Amino acid sequence: MQNETLLKREGLRVLAENLGLVSAERFIALMRREQFDYTEWQRELFKDLPLDTFLRDADRYRREVTAKA
Repeated sequence: MQNETLLKREGLRVLAENLGLVSAERFIALMRREQFDYTEWQRELFKDLPLDTFLRDADRYRREVTAKA
């Protein structure tokens, strides 16, 4: 498991690569500003995604990240 510093660094990298720097900053500001239930947010985000697809994608991501390290 990654330590918190590495996890934050990787999270910021993923956000910046996928959203761009400005949108990544806006996303972080939005998440900090709003009070929300992260667990409920995830349920809504992934509600239509079959479990096998989620697990396959998570495993693919893990392998990609591991290969880069």
